[in-house]
Amino acid sequence: MINKTEIYILSGFLGSGKTSLLKNALKQEKENGRQIAVIMNELGKVSIDSDEVEEDTPLKELLNGCVCCTIQGQFETQLHSLLQENKLDAIYIETTGVAHPIEVLDACMSPLFANDVVVKCIVTTVDVHRWQDRGSLSIQLQKLLQEQIRHADVILLNKADTLSESAKAALLYEVQSINPQAACVFTSYSSIQLKLLTSAKLSEKQAHQQAHVEKQLHLKTFVYEFKNSVDLEKFEDWLRHTPDTIYRMKGYLRFTHSTDTYSFQYSYGMPLYMKELLKMPTNLVIIGENLRHEQLKKELTTLDQV
Repeated sequence: MINKTEIYILSGFLGSGKTSLLKNALKQEKENGRQIAVIMNELGKVSIDSDEVEEDTPLKELLNGCVCCTIQGQFETQLHSLLQENKLDAIYIETTGVAHPIEVLDACMSPLFANDVVVKCIVTTVDVHRWQDRGSLSIQLQKLLQEQIRHADVILLNKADTLSESAKAALLYEVQSINPQAACVFTSYSSIQLKLLTSAKLSEKQAHQQAHVEKQLHLKTFVYEFKNSVDLEKFEDWLRHTPDTIYRMKGYLRFTHSTDTYSFQYSYGMPLYMKELLKMPTNLVIIGENLRHEQLKKELTTLDQV
């Protein structure tokens, strides 16, 4: 019997912790001596999170679109290429934050390689604070969050370390009322034991509501390349005044107070900066609904002036 390559689909809304989960899983897979590859899908034209994948791990990047709608053909080609070029135990697919997991699952069922792979599970990371305040999102995005939960086999209720026990109980009740079959785990930084994923089984999937990135969700991306170092105080003041319809930002920045480069992650009003050892291209990727590109360009250009 030929061993099939396992596939793990990492789902979840923008900024919920998918990349942290991927890094955690890859570390444990490496310790176990398994041969792993990664497919990363980004809505924008620039890849940021791929820098988190070690160089010896086979990686395919899909940019400027979503596997579940606009670039499904490219995804199938890249997945087939990984299988042809490498002897793999598993492939981890990190979807965009607005991907519908069932449509990604459908893309994994291509006749090109259907007999060579087994989809082990769909894992959905949920930012518990975003979920609690989901009423501030558009109706379409609220439906997407529910769909990502409804079709998961494993649900990570992430960033839960600040919740009270009563809040955790209420959250768990809400999530399990949407999907009573999935394994639900409270996490911080998407930290789990790998066995939670490898022992999971793909459940039978029900009919789902379509969630095309542009047609139904009206989500867009905007990329800005900084030419200069930025004043941190002015940058954070700009962040505080960005509209609520910007759901995610990530990239690399240099600030006037330091000679270092910083990786930057932003979701749900919370910025996170981490010092980088290498000089990285200072690109900023912004994801949101009905983005005003010209206005963003004007504001960021002002920040970019020496």
